[in-house]
Amino acid sequence: MPKFISQDAEIHYQTFGDTSHPALVFSNSLGTNLSMWQPQIDFFQKTHFVICYDTRGHGASSAPQGPYSLQQLGQDVVNLLDHLSIQQASFCGISMGGLTGQWLAIHHPERFNHVVVCNTAAKIGVEQAWLERAALVREQGLTPIASTAASRWFTSGYVQHHPDIVKKLSNDLAAGNAEGYASCCEALAKADLRDAIASICIPVLIVAGQQDPVTTVLDGEFMQTQIPHSLLFEINASHISNIERAATFNVAVMTFITNG
Repeated sequence: MPKFISQDAEIHYQTFGDTSHPALVFSNSLGTNLSMWQPQIDFFQKTHFVICYDTRGHGASSAPQGPYSLQQLGQDVVNLLDHLSIQQASFCGISMGGLTGQWLAIHHPERFNHVVVCNTAAKIGVEQAWLERAALVREQGLTPIASTAASRWFTSGYVQHHPDIVKKLSNDLAAGNAEGYASCCEALAKADLRDAIASICIPVLIVAGQQDPVTTVLDGEFMQTQIPHSLLFEINASHISNIERAATFNVAVMTFITNG
């Protein structure tokens, strides 16, 4: 289980494919871990050197005392590339990982040739709601959040037809680190890139779920109008679109990072 020290955290990561191939980093959503990218690992490792990691506070990464900041989440990615001696990569992040991708595109454009931000926004939700969720999780743990996550993550049809996948993700959330989750909620509470994304100068693909109740197509359209030369791809899915519509998702990302 490879890990490295980044700032004050121990970050767990896994790599797949040939190191001579172009590097592609995947960044997970709040309450998940790198296993959420299995459909992408299977698809992209044939053509890319795939790097997946658990965001601090998630999975097998450590959960130092928070609150965390979006800058910390982004710097962990830069440090991971340095640890692997990779000068430049493509990046794909979903939800919280999509905010991380925007921060990277703003502050470290020299390290990335393409950035894909999925089911995300330049500001996700409302600060007070995130702070209340952080307090709730610290008080009651992650089980109450996990019990309702499926309805936010997937369409009802997907939940009905893929109960095993949904159950695994919900169980992973329930078994997660409450302090790490809460500290990431506090990062999301403060993260607001609505003005800063206009400075992005590298190619960006925005993937927006047409049935996503958390980060909507309108959020994607806002980012597309603000980020120069960005592209918007709508996908018929809810919030975890890389799993719900894996084949469509994979083709869209591959087309962009190959030709975008």
